[in-house]
Amino acid sequence: MRCPKCGSENCYIINEVEESGRDYYGGRGCLGYLIFGPAGLLCGLCGKGRETKNTNYWVCNNCGKKWKA
Repeated sequence: MRCPKCGSENCYIINEVEESGRDYYGGRGCLGYLIFGPAGLLCGLCGKGRETKNTNYWVCNNCGKKWKA
């Protein structure tokens, strides 16, 4: 792989990880407790949850330019 900025072949690939979302929703757990009792606390686990996004990039060792793989 050649760097689009300086033309160097001294490049390496990296992986960036982004996480978003929540693991437990306290409001849903409390509401579930009020409606269903102690077992309703599990309602806080319902929903979208945590999402992970992986993106690979090439990075040039000479100039530092970063671009998507």
